[in-house]
Amino acid sequence: MQLMQRRDFLKIAGAAAAGGTLVGQQTQSFLAPTGPQDIARTDFTLEIAPVTVELAPNRILSTIGYNGTSPGPRLRMKEGVPVTVNVVNKTDVPEYVHFHGLLIPSDVDGSEEEGTPVVPPQGSRSYRFTPTPSGTRWYHTHTMSMDDLHRGSYTGMFGFLIVEGANNPGNYDQEHYLALRDWEPYFTNTLMDNDDLDASGPQPEKPAVKDTRPAGMEVASDIFSINDKALGAGEPIRVKSGERVLFHLLNASAIEIRHFALPGHKFNVIALDGNPVPVPAAVDVLMLGPGERVDAWVEMNQPGVWIMGAPEDPVREGGLGIVVEYASQRRTPQWTAPPKSNWDYTLFGKPPSQPAPTEKLDMLFEKIPRGAGKFNSFTVNGKSYPHEQEFVLKQGTRYRLTFHNRTDDSHPLHLHRHQLEIAEIYGKATSGVIKDTVVVPTYGRASVDFTADQPGPTLFHCHIQQHMDFGFKALLRYA
Repeated sequence: MQLMQRRDFLKIAGAAAAGGTLVGQQTQSFLAPTGPQDIARTDFTLEIAPVTVELAPNRILSTIGYNGTSPGPRLRMKEGVPVTVNVVNKTDVPEYVHFHGLLIPSDVDGSEEEGTPVVPPQGSRSYRFTPTPSGTRWYHTHTMSMDDLHRGSYTGMFGFLIVEGANNPGNYDQEHYLALRDWEPYFTNTLMDNDDLDASGPQPEKPAVKDTRPAGMEVASDIFSINDKALGAGEPIRVKSGERVLFHLLNASAIEIRHFALPGHKFNVIALDGNPVPVPAAVDVLMLGPGERVDAWVEMNQPGVWIMGAPEDPVREGGLGIVVEYASQRRTPQWTAPPKSNWDYTLFGKPPSQPAPTEKLDMLFEKIPRGAGKFNSFTVNGKSYPHEQEFVLKQGTRYRLTFHNRTDDSHPLHLHRHQLEIAEIYGKATSGVIKDTVVVPTYGRASVDFTADQPGPTLFHCHIQQHMDFGFKALLRYA
């Protein structure tokens, strides 16, 4: 039944994309408005309630969102200027709103584990904080889902959060905010694993003997979108030759790492997770783990009508794409496979120039097949959450944190309320690449440096919802 629904859906969306005029067109929400609704403010209201999302004319789904939409409204703030976010919960379950990538106190960060007060069912709560640092951040629910695929980040509760700084980001002719998204998740024993598409690097954590125990059920999806529209069901991005178009990309998926390409064009990456990179570089294919953001501009120098989206055919055809249409071009949207390329954070970094921190922490990750009944479970340093005294930080101290990934998955690893500087990954040393979420490859190892300058409980976890639900998290504490 799932396959039949998807075929019908693709038939409609594909026909829309192939035609000169796209059917079911609606104004897309990713274009940065020029009106007053997109100026920086100090007071915001988020209403959590059921919403419907029209991915395509024949595909309308029901979920939970913010302010009647998914993605939710774009929250634009000024760095260093205090704000209030009023959250009204019109559902019957408790909720949390996490402000991902901000350096703010644990009691407003939006995590139960850190002690943030809950937004009660049919109740409200206000978050007051001073946003920093500047850049492309985002906000999302932070509840556990376990075996309920209608909770947590499987819902439509997410949106962009932009913190404006003093620096001018540059001169661009257009600016677009694109959230990559999957919908209607389901449990399965068989799924296409995107983790290994870039697995050409060293695997220092690969065990000598493979674990042959049968794996537990995982979460998959066949329906995708960019923001609230599947490929072919919304307005194209209309460009002119010679324009420089800035894209703010977010992987808002609860499930999978995503790749993204625009045939004949290169993405000039200027920031990762909202933080400017030391060495901007052009790449053919972007990779974003759940929770990651990429800011990149594209020079529009290949006139035509193109499909920008996932290189994997089932994902792109399932909706993860959007049409880019040059002026005076009325042809059928084209897709061509991008050149083979491996995503590499170190492309954007500098050679190391500072000595490594003397204080070191190690985290070793293992997967226990069916360790949670029909689901896999995960351990950090051989233990399950919360690791009460495992990771105790001294305020003001610089640490080197090394991730040892002894699992057959890549993991987007997120440390709340702190910034991570990549020191080594793929067997290569680097510096200057500052992130809040780092994808550690299958059987890979990575080291990141951070300063313990945010007192209070600090949550660490894999940003794949199911992994976090079943043990892939730890709490860091300050002495």
